[in-house]
Amino acid sequence: MKINLNVNGKEYALDVEPRRLLADVLRDDCELTGTHLGCEHGVCGACTVLVDAETTRACLVFAVQCDGLTIRTVEGLAGPDGEPSPLQKAFSAERALQCGFCTPGFLMVATGEFEANPGIADDEERIEDIVRSNICRCTGYEPIRRAVARAAREHRASS
Repeated sequence: MKINLNVNGKEYALDVEPRRLLADVLRDDCELTGTHLGCEHGVCGACTVLVDAETTRACLVFAVQCDGLTIRTVEGLAGPDGEPSPLQKAFSAERALQCGFCTPGFLMVATGEFEANPGIADDEERIEDIVRSNICRCTGYEPIRRAVARAAREHRASS
């Protein structure tokens, strides 16, 4: 089935089988391997992307369901010059990653929330919800929480 995806501002005209998952199409056809597949049941969050600005588990969505939609992956977070986003910098500064497998999912969930709710810096409960939404097996969640809170404060200050 022929579909068109706008991924990180680039148009992709693809011919995919209707049963293929968005995560697989992003990784294999678009060659964007930052979207990770962990549990493939939508539980771990490693595959989280933004579809029309909504956080979406790419392992639960067929690529054909995204025909004509705008998708943003972790590769789309950096600036045009390749400079890491403030959120990516906060993750580095707070040492909120170890193996890095879960990091793209956390980055995308937080980005989606920052864009939908710029006032999140004052909402500790919502920041905790972001951290609880994905699974990390290496760092523990406190560095991730600190990074999200730090980036939320910086996002608010720049808005």
